[in-house]
Amino acid sequence: MEEAKTQPTKESVSGFLKKVSDKDRREDCLKVLEIMKDVTGEEPKMWGSSIVGFGRYHYKYESGREGESMITGFSPRKGDLTLYIIGGFEPVSDLMARLGKHKIGKSCLYLKKLADVDAGVLRKIVEKSVKGMADKRVYK
Repeated sequence: MEEAKTQPTKESVSGFLKKVSDKDRREDCLKVLEIMKDVTGEEPKMWGSSIVGFGRYHYKYESGREGESMITGFSPRKGDLTLYIIGGFEPVSDLMARLGKHKIGKSCLYLKKLADVDAGVLRKIVEKSVKGMADKRVYK
């Protein structure tokens, strides 16, 4: 079985976040950290060198490829604060319309800054996504 490129590490989440050079981005990360920690009830773990993840689930594709990934997480990328909404955006389409300024990819929510979005709606998106992934959870 081929392993996923991004794996959990033993690196320090707080140490990683302290290295985020942009003060506003770092503060946004700390707010997202608290939202995700509260919603998941999980302690954050580093996934690879730049992703803060929460929880784990098992996946298996029709091709037979399988592995484990985080249930939700985020990364302070250079251009955006990227949130990983693993269940995708269709289940939260009603909320996305009310979120505020953002862009999306398949399972990535891109924000320039938290001040551009409604924090309550963002929390509901994370909650709904995490709840949707609950049956796939493999570890607490």
